[in-house]
Amino acid sequence: MAQAGHILGVDFGTSNSAASYLRDGSPCLIELSAGRTTMPTTFFFDFDTRKTLMGEPASAALLDGAEGRFMRALKRVLGTSLMHEKRQIMKERVTFVDIIARFLREIKGRAEAETGLIFDRVLSGRPVVFHGSDHPSEANAEADLRACYLAAGFKEVDFLFEPEAAAIASGALQKAGEVGLIVDVGGGTSDFSLFRSGDAGLSILASHGVRIGGTDFDSAISIDSVMPLLGKGTHLRRVMGEGSMLAPNAMFNELARWEMIPFLYTAQNRRAAKEMLSLACEPDRLGRLVTVLEDELGHDLAFAVERGKIAANAGEADACIALGQIDERLSCALSAEALARILASHSESLRAGAQETLRRAGLDTAQVQRVIYVGGSSLMSAVSDAMKAEFTGAQHSFSNVFTAVADGLALAAGQTGSAGR
Repeated sequence: MAQAGHILGVDFGTSNSAASYLRDGSPCLIELSAGRTTMPTTFFFDFDTRKTLMGEPASAALLDGAEGRFMRALKRVLGTSLMHEKRQIMKERVTFVDIIARFLREIKGRAEAETGLIFDRVLSGRPVVFHGSDHPSEANAEADLRACYLAAGFKEVDFLFEPEAAAIASGALQKAGEVGLIVDVGGGTSDFSLFRSGDAGLSILASHGVRIGGTDFDSAISIDSVMPLLGKGTHLRRVMGEGSMLAPNAMFNELARWEMIPFLYTAQNRRAAKEMLSLACEPDRLGRLVTVLEDELGHDLAFAVERGKIAANAGEADACIALGQIDERLSCALSAEALARILASHSESLRAGAQETLRRAGLDTAQVQRVIYVGGSSLMSAVSDAMKAEFTGAQHSFSNVFTAVADGLALAAGQTGSAGR
C-alpha cells in the first residue's frame, strides 16, 4: 500500500519544471520523462485526437504541424485577470487555473507512480517577485499558484523562494563565514539570495528579484531583429489625406511575448493586419505578419528566435534566426556582438538587482566570495558577464542549473521535520 503524508518539492518553472523528494536524507529527482528529470512547461491541445499533451510531446506536436493550440510561459500569467477567465478549448470552458492544475497533477502522478508514495503535501518554489513588489498583480500571484496546486490534488501547499532553495542545495561554502550569492535566472524572473556559510549550515542574508528572464531575452531579440521583417517600424498610408504614419506597435509587441501568442489569433487581429497590409508602404513585410496570423505561426517564430539566441550565445559564426516557416528564404543573422547589444539593458537590470540584494544585506561586492548560477537562462553570457563585472573578486560557478531549486526544496522539506511521515 502506498504511504501517504510525503512532501514533494516542485519547481514549477516558466520554461521547464522539476520535482524532487527526500530519500534517505538526500534529494531524489523524479524522472518526469524517459531518462529526464526536467519537463518543459508546455501544453498542446490536439484538435484531432482531443488529447492534452504536456512537456516534450507538446513541443513536438507544434513543430510537427499538428492542428491544435500550443501554450508556454503560463507562469507569467499568475496574478493577472487572465488566470480566471474561462475560454473555450476542445469543447471545454476552462481557466488557466484548470490548465496549470493539469500540469501539476501530471507531475504529482508521475512522482507517485515512480516512488509508490502518496504526495499530499507540496513545497513549491516561487520567485521572490512574480511581477514586481509594487505591481497590482503581485498580491494575487501566489494565491493563484496555491489554487492550482490544490486543484491538482495536493492537500497542503507551502512556498519557499526559489533562490533560497538553490542556496540550500548548494550546501556550505568552503569556509565558515564565507558569503555566497545565488543568481537564479529562469524563463520569467531573475532572483538573488545572499547567504552565509556556517558550522551549523547556512543562513539567508537577503533575497531580491526582478521580472526578467529568458522569455524577456527572446522578446528583446524578436523586437529588435524579427519584427522589423514583419512590418514593425514601417509606414502606412493615411486613409484620408496625404502622408503616412508608423504601423502600430501593439501587435508586434504581443507577438514577441511567449505568453501572449495564444491570444493573437482572433478575427479582429487578422482583420486589423489585413487593413494595415492594404495601406502598407512596404507590403512584403506586412504580408508576412498576415501570414503569421493566418497560419498561426507565432510559436514557430518564437522557437526560431530561441534557437538563434542559443546559437549566438555559443559563439557560432553562422548563428541566425531561420524563418523558413514564414518565407523559405527568410532569415536574419544574430552574432554574439549583436546579442550582447540587444540584451545590454537587461544585463544592467540584473546588475541592479544584485546590487539591491547587497544593499538589503548591508554588504558590499568585495564581501561576496562566490557567485553560484542556477536556472536555464543563467547560461546566457549576458548574465555571467554582468555578474563578473560586478563581482570581480568572487569565484563564479554553475550548479545543476535546471534542478538545483527542486533539490533544495526537497532538502528544505526535510528540515521541517515533516518529510516522510
